[in-house]
Amino acid sequence: MERRNFIKIAPLAGLAGVITPGRVLSGTSSPLPTATSLMEHDRQYWTQLLVRICSPVIENMSRGTLKKNLPLELGKGYGLDVKQVTYLEAFGRTISGMAPWLALPDDVTAEGRTRKRLREQVLQGIVNGVDPGSPDYLNFRTEAQPLVDAAFLCHAFLRAPDALWHPLDHVTKERVIKELRELRRIKPGYNNWLLFAAIIETFFLFINEDWEPMRTMVAIQKMKEWYAGDGWYSDGAQFSMDYYNGYVIHPMLTDILKVLMDKGKGTKADYEQAIRRMQRFAALQERMIAPDGTYPALGRSMTYRTAAFQPLVQLALQHQLPEELSPAQVRCALTAVMKRVYEMKGTFDGKGWLQLGICGHQPEVADTYTSTGSLYLCTSGFLALGLPPEDPFWSAPPEEWTAQKLWSGKPIRKDYHVSY
Repeated sequence: MERRNFIKIAPLAGLAGVITPGRVLSGTSSPLPTATSLMEHDRQYWTQLLVRICSPVIENMSRGTLKKNLPLELGKGYGLDVKQVTYLEAFGRTISGMAPWLALPDDVTAEGRTRKRLREQVLQGIVNGVDPGSPDYLNFRTEAQPLVDAAFLCHAFLRAPDALWHPLDHVTKERVIKELRELRRIKPGYNNWLLFAAIIETFFLFINEDWEPMRTMVAIQKMKEWYAGDGWYSDGAQFSMDYYNGYVIHPMLTDILKVLMDKGKGTKADYEQAIRRMQRFAALQERMIAPDGTYPALGRSMTYRTAAFQPLVQLALQHQLPEELSPAQVRCALTAVMKRVYEMKGTFDGKGWLQLGICGHQPEVADTYTSTGSLYLCTSGFLALGLPPEDPFWSAPPEEWTAQKLWSGKPIRKDYHVSY
């Protein structure tokens, strides 16, 4: 049923801002979708697509069959022990993007019933992931990579504590905490990895467990030092032109600073400065989305697909978009991106798992650390589903995004660098 619904709505999704509601297709007597129907289809499209992406991971994890069924497609020259890392990658990354949507209250709609089912499966998956007797017991104790994906797991808990943390039984919570503490053995890389160690300690602080402030302090201080200007952070001492500001740096840094501020361990000034920088980066991201929904394919980890736009959707979720961006134009732009990325043949295999690539199956673009599990960070591009249907992000009439206006000769807002 879900697959049939997905296919049925796909041709309509992403048309917002491209067509004029009420006009009639040449040679037909059927009117095009109205603005209202397009808005409804945008949310349906995002929801059905997220469900399509997540279901193989979540359903298998809840049944204890993820290790049995997850394909092991690897980037050329893959250098990790894939069976020790890819399963936590798949699960932690998947639920990090799903979390705000899973946090919405239950309702009797088709979306609400699906969301409730997946939430229950995620909770069972967490139980299985830290149960030493489960076939899907996840590895936190060997290799360095688990630091990364445990951080995404903690990000999910921070984004939806009432949905994903508080309902867990006491034994499971203690097991999660024990596994996370094992990760203190890992010395993080001198780059965005500092944030992985920091967000795990931030989660400990959030749940009132003993935490190591130094691992957060170092990460925050280095990010301040590595700020390159105009919304961009350097990923380490040397600047890399890629999307790690989207995949990791802006979302994790701002969420760490928010928890520290709320707990009286950090300053409002630091948090607000990080948000302003994130807003500038998001404004640039929106300008990168071409009229046809394409965007520059550059840098490392491009197989993470829509995770590149995580700052844009996180700010939309938090009602903190920069003033020059309306929620509707962001919705329309990202819907167009999703259509370009996920509707290309080969993006999914015959059993519904994601395959290596950016737009379709393109294993040649995968990195030496990329496996099938790595790809599920793409769910971070769906954070705005945590907004209810009546929120302006979903309910406002369709709007063209900046590149659509620009390349059709319409007025646009002038761009200029910022100095904060």
